[in-house]
Amino acid sequence: MEEKDLQRLLDMLYGMIDEAKSAPFSAERCTINRDEALDILTEIRSRMPLEIKKAQELIRAREEYIASAKKEVEKMLRQADLDAKTIVSESETLQRARMKSAEIIHRAEERTSELYRVANAYTEDALRRTEEAIQMALDEVRQSRVRFRAASNEQMQQIRSGSAPEPEEKPEENGEN
Repeated sequence: MEEKDLQRLLDMLYGMIDEAKSAPFSAERCTINRDEALDILTEIRSRMPLEIKKAQELIRAREEYIASAKKEVEKMLRQADLDAKTIVSESETLQRARMKSAEIIHRAEERTSELYRVANAYTEDALRRTEEAIQMALDEVRQSRVRFRAASNEQMQQIRSGSAPEPEEKPEENGEN
C-alpha cells in the first residue's frame, strides 16, 4: 500500500508540473505552486524510509526462511541417520535402509537447494522492484528540482531586468470545491 501511496504522490507532482502554466516566452519553463510542490516532496521524502524498511523486512524474512529450511534439513538428516542406524543388519534389510537413507539425504539436499533458490529469487525480485520505485521517485524529484531552479532563475532574471510579469490574481476562496 505504501508503494501505491508513493506512486500516487509522484503522479500528483508530475501532474502538477505537467499541467502548470508556461512561463511567458518559454515553452520549457512553468510556474507551479511552490508550497504544494514542497508538501508533496516532503511527503515523498517521509515515505522513502518506509520503502527501505520494507526491503529490510524482506531480507529478514528471507533469512528466517533459510534458517527454518536449514533446521528442517538437519532434522531430516538426523532422522535419516537414526533410521539408518536402527535398521536390522540383515543384508537385504541393510541394503534397503542404505538406499532409503541415501534417498532421504538426496531429497533433503534437493529441497535445501530449491528453498535457497526460491528464497533468493523472491528476495532479489522484491529488492529490484523496491530499488526501481525508489529510483523513479528520486529521478522525479531531481527533474522537479531542475525545472524549479530554471523557472526560479528565469523569474529572478526578469525581476532584475525590470520586466517581471504582473503577479496573477488568485480567485477568492468561497469554500466550494
